[in-house]
Amino acid sequence: MPPERVKAIRRKVARSAKAFEERFGIPAATLNNWEQGRREPDPAARLLLRVIEREPELVAAAARARD
Repeated sequence: MPPERVKAIRRKVARSAKAFEERFGIPAATLNNWEQGRREPDPAARLLLRVIEREPELVAAAARARD
């Protein structure tokens, strides 16, 4: 997943990396590394990003749920 797509997903659902972290539980530093191309999301993270892109409210609700 190219850094530009990661950034586009984040911009679609959150104002900042910190807001994305608060909403979905993915650390802002991790997201920044993906957006800057320093690291690539692993297969599970890519899947999660695709689900966030399509169904952000579903993922946000799941992230808020306590087991």
